[in-house]
Amino acid sequence: MKTSYIVAVFSVLVPLLGYQAQVTMAAVCNPSELSPCSSVISSSAPPSKLCCSKIQEQKPCLCQYASNPNFMKFLASPNAQKVATTCGVPIPKC
Repeated sequence: MKTSYIVAVFSVLVPLLGYQAQVTMAAVCNPSELSPCSSVISSSAPPSKLCCSKIQEQKPCLCQYASNPNFMKFLASPNAQKVATTCGVPIPKC
């Protein structure tokens, strides 16, 4: 009886834990996460690994940032596009 109870509890918890893992993997849109790229975008220096990893993480948010007047000009700059291309992140069509 006790074993069947434990099996029942695990059969409910394991799928829930899997769902929680998927939810936590989603990007949290926070433009400050791109701060490791700010100096690179304002210069012609190559992006660091940290900058590229942050752009990869924030890729689902780029259209949201591009539609924000505070970030639009920053993201549309030729250097920002160069950094995205160097990091292997396609420029989204928003």
